[in-house]
Amino acid sequence: MNTRYINKDTEIYCSFAETAGNTGCQMMNSAFYYYGLNKIYKSFSVSNIEDAVKSVKTLDIKGFAITMPYKTQVFECMGVQDFCADNVVEIGAINTMLNDGGILTAYNTDYLAAKTVLSRYEGIDLYILGDGGYSRAVQYASKSLGYNPIVVTRENWDIIDNIQSNSITYNCTPVENISVKSKYFIDCIVTTKTGKELATLQAAHQFKLYTGLEFPFV
Repeated sequence: MNTRYINKDTEIYCSFAETAGNTGCQMMNSAFYYYGLNKIYKSFSVSNIEDAVKSVKTLDIKGFAITMPYKTQVFECMGVQDFCADNVVEIGAINTMLNDGGILTAYNTDYLAAKTVLSRYEGIDLYILGDGGYSRAVQYASKSLGYNPIVVTRENWDIIDNIQSNSITYNCTPVENISVKSKYFIDCIVTTKTGKELATLQAAHQFKLYTGLEFPFV
């Protein structure tokens, strides 16, 4: 039976960003409702990720997502009793954490989503725009698939004009409406077609971590 109200036993999940969005709330709460789980998800705008992580332990928030610009900063919030799972240290960025009685375990589901999308192509030059926390996950995913990506930052942004059409450009920045000649343009911004797909793929992995259940792609 679907839970239709919040009570004292409701488990809380959330996301921390500089500017909160609605995408995660819509997807997670819909999935919780689908399975009739007594859980809720809320996004928060925070200016201090360390204080946000402290609140997780204080309020016993069960799991949370981290978005720009805190995916690398959150490493500094981990204590000696906390853990990094999978390839988090190698990636150098965290976007998901579970809280088990005050002990945090860090994950990166951005990497898994990027790997799924990039695995559709092969033998093509790859340009990754940006070098922040999300970009690091994409870089790691691409290298695991055999790509040798070219990372484009503010310092060499002008090379965008020279990108050949038979290539992939993967935007890992918040910059919108970027004009490139690439045949394949993967944009992480959630208002775009590829951004929505990436958000759904990584959320599916987060949902599995939060609940042990498969995300309902309905």
